Amino acid sequence: MKRSDAPIDQGRRAFLAGSGLMVSFALLGSWRAFAGQENTLGATILAPDLPGDLKIEPVLDAWIKIDARGVTVCSGKVELGTGVRTALWQVAADQLAMPLERFTFVTADTALTPDEGYTAGSHTMADGGTAIYHAAAQVRQMLLDAAAAKLGVPARELALHDGVIVAADGRQLTYEQAAEGVDLHQRAKPVSPDSDPSTFRYIGHAIPRVDIPAKVTGGAAYVQDMRLEGMLHARVVRPPDASAQLESVDTRAVEAMPGVVKVVRDGNYLAVLAEREWQAVQAMRALREAARWRSTRRYPGNDTIHAALKALPQRIYVTTREGNGPVRQSQHAAPDAAPAAPSPATLSVGFGKQYVIHGSIGPSCAVAVYRDGMLTVWTHTQGVFPLRAGLAEWLGLPKDKLRCIHVEGAGCYGHNGADDAAADAALLAFRTPGRPVRVQWMRDQEAAWEPLGPAMLTELEAFADEAGQLQAWRHALWSTPHNERIVNAGRLIPARLLARPVASAPSAPIPQPEGDADRNAVPLYRIPSVRVDMHFVTEMPFRTSAMRSLGGHINVVTIESAMDELAERFGQDPVAYRLRHLDDARAREVIQRAADRFGWNGGQALPDGHGVGFAFSQYKNLMGYCAIALEVKLDKQARSVQIVRAVAAVDCGQIVNPDGLRNQIEGGIVQSSSWTLYEQVLIGEGGVRSVDWSSYPILRFPQAPVAIDVQMIDRPGHAFLGAAEIAQGPTAAALVNAIKRITGHRPLHLPLARQDSPLFA
Repeated sequence: MKRSDAPIDQGRRAFLAGSGLMVSFALLGSWRAFAGQENTLGATILAPDLPGDLKIEPVLDAWIKIDARGVTVCSGKVELGTGVRTALWQVAADQLAMPLERFTFVTADTALTPDEGYTAGSHTMADGGTAIYHAAAQVRQMLLDAAAAKLGVPARELALHDGVIVAADGRQLTYEQAAEGVDLHQRAKPVSPDSDPSTFRYIGHAIPRVDIPAKVTGGAAYVQDMRLEGMLHARVVRPPDASAQLESVDTRAVEAMPGVVKVVRDGNYLAVLAEREWQAVQAMRALREAARWRSTRRYPGNDTIHAALKALPQRIYVTTREGNGPVRQSQHAAPDAAPAAPSPATLSVGFGKQYVIHGSIGPSCAVAVYRDGMLTVWTHTQGVFPLRAGLAEWLGLPKDKLRCIHVEGAGCYGHNGADDAAADAALLAFRTPGRPVRVQWMRDQEAAWEPLGPAMLTELEAFADEAGQLQAWRHALWSTPHNERIVNAGRLIPARLLARPVASAPSAPIPQPEGDADRNAVPLYRIPSVRVDMHFVTEMPFRTSAMRSLGGHINVVTIESAMDELAERFGQDPVAYRLRHLDDARAREVIQRAADRFGWNGGQALPDGHGVGFAFSQYKNLMGYCAIALEVKLDKQARSVQIVRAVAAVDCGQIVNPDGLRNQIEGGIVQSSSWTLYEQVLIGEGGVRSVDWSSYPILRFPQAPVAIDVQMIDRPGHAFLGAAEIAQGPTAAALVNAIKRITGHRPLHLPLARQDSPLFA
C-alpha cells in the first residue's frame, strides 16, 4: 500500500491549542482566519477580524445598497430548498427595521452579489446570515447618524419605522433620503451596534417561505422550468463509464434528423442540439446507438469495495491525538504507537457504508447563452463564483465576460451534477453563439455521472475502567474525498472528456475542525486519550464528492453505537451514560430535552418487533446540537423497518424561522432514514449499475416515519449555528441502536434493509 512516510497531523484540538480563538457572533464561519487564505467554502479571507462572511467581503455596499430606486440586500448564498432565502430576508428586515416587501433581496449572481464561495456545510446562516446581521446593523446606524445631521437632532431621539426615520416632532426621512451623501463603500467594523431581540418582528417567527408558492402551484420554480426566446434544446451522450474511449461514431444520420441543428463531437464528448426538446431526446438516443466505446477499467463491486478502500493508495491524516491511554497494536495503529495492555473493558466496533447518490427528483439542468462576447449561465450550482472561475479557465474567457446566476434546482443535498450540467450548457452555447442553449440531463446520466457520496469504512476501539469511565478512544476510517468541488476546470466532467482534456486538481481533504471523511469523528465526550486517523484514499475507483454531512453520517453511527455498547456492558442507561461523559451544558440540555419529551426509559416494555434507540451529536463539534430518540418497528415477514415515532431536540442558537428549522430537522430525519435503511449504489466491473429508481431504492411515503416531534431550544442573541445537516448522524445512529435492541445483534453494514440484509433472516 502506498502511504506517506509519516501521518499528517490535522488535529482539531491541536489547532485550537496553538491558536487564539476569536469569539464573536459568528465564530463558526471561516475558522482558518488568516488574511489571504481561503476558508473551507472556497472564498478568500480578506478581513479576519470581522464576523461571518464579512471576513471575505468586508465592504458594506457589497451587502446593502441604497439609491433612488430603494434598498437592495445582497447575499452570495443560494436557495437549495432549505428555506434560507426566507431566513436571510428575515434577518435583513429586522436589522434594517423594514418590512420584507419594502426592499429587494438578491442572491447568488456573480454580477450583483458578494462572493461567499459555496452554500454548503450548514454555513449559510452561521456565516452569510451573520454577515447580513452585522452589515445591516451598521448601515442602520449610518442612516440614523445621517438623518440626525440632516434633521438637527441627536440620533438617539430618532425612531425607525417601516423604512422611515422619524423625529419626535414628526419630521421624517425615508432611507433613500437619509442615504443621500452617505458613502456605504467602506469597510465594516468589527463590532456592530447592539440589537434587542425582543424588538424583532421577523427573526424568531414562522414567516411563510418565499420559494414555496410557485412549487406547489406548478409555476416556474426551477431552472428546469426556464424557457428563453429562440432557445435550443441539447442532450449529451456520456461514455458507458469514466474509463471508456470513443472509438467511432457516424453522426450523418443524426444530423439529418428533424429539428437537429448541430452535433458536437470533441474527443469523448458527444452532444446534440435541436429546436425542440423531444427532437433532442430522439437524436441523443440515435447518437448513443451509433457510438462505439472501449472501456479500459474494471471496477470493484459492492462486496469488495471496503477491502479495495484499504488497499488503494492513501495518505494518513491524524485528525486528533490527545493523551496516551491504552491501545492495542492493531492494523490501524500508527507506526509509533507502543503496545500496551488492554484496559479492563475493551470494545471494538466498526461500520461500512456503501456509495449513495444525491437522488435529486429533477435531473440536472442549465441554460446558457453566448452573445456579444458575454457568456451567461443560469445554474443550480452551490457556488456561482467557483463555477465561474472554472468555466472561465476552461473556455479562455475573462471572468468579467462570464456571468453565473443561480436558479433553484429540483433537489440538491450536496455536490450533484449541477456544475457539470452548467459546463455542458456553457460549452455548447459558446460554440453556438447568439442562441440560448438548454441542457437537461436524463435520469440514467444523473445517477451514473454525478459525484457519489463516498463508501466508507470505520474501525473503533474504546477502553473504559472497571467503573465504566471512558479512558481511551481509537477511531480509524477509510474513504475517498468528500470534497471534489470546482477548484479548477478539470473538476468539471465535460472538461475531462474533450480531445484536449483538463486534468483535475489533486484531491485534498477539508481540514479540521470542519473535516472531510473525518467530520464528527472526534467524540465530544470526556475521554483522557483520543486518537482519530483518517486514511484518505487518493486514487478513486469512482468519482466522489460532497453529500450532506460528509463523513459525519457514519462517524456518528460509529461513536454512538460504541456508547450504547459500553452502557449495556456496564449495566447503565444509554442516556445516563452519555450524560456521565459530557461537560458541554448545551449538549447535556438537548440530550435531556429529547429523553424527557420521548419519555425515555431504556427498559420500557414494547410490543414484539419494537425497539428504542438514542443518539446525539454536535455537528462538526462546532455547529448545531441534535439529540434524537426514536422507536422502530421491525417486521421480518414484510421485510420492513419503520420509525414509529421520533423526538428530536435541537439547539442551533438564535432561531430565525422556527417553521424552517422544523422542516430541516424533519427532512433530515427522513433523508437519513432513507440512506441508513435503503440507499446504496449498485457497482460492478462496468461501473455504476444503479441508473433508475428500481435499481436505486429510496424511502417511499408508506415507509416514512409515522410521527416526528421536533423540540427547539431558542437562544435569542446567540450565534446562528446552522441546522441543515445536524440530524443526519444522530438519526442513523439511533436507528442502528434501536435495531440492536430488537434483534440482539448490531448491524454493521449500511444500508440496513437492503435485499440481502440479515435483519430479515
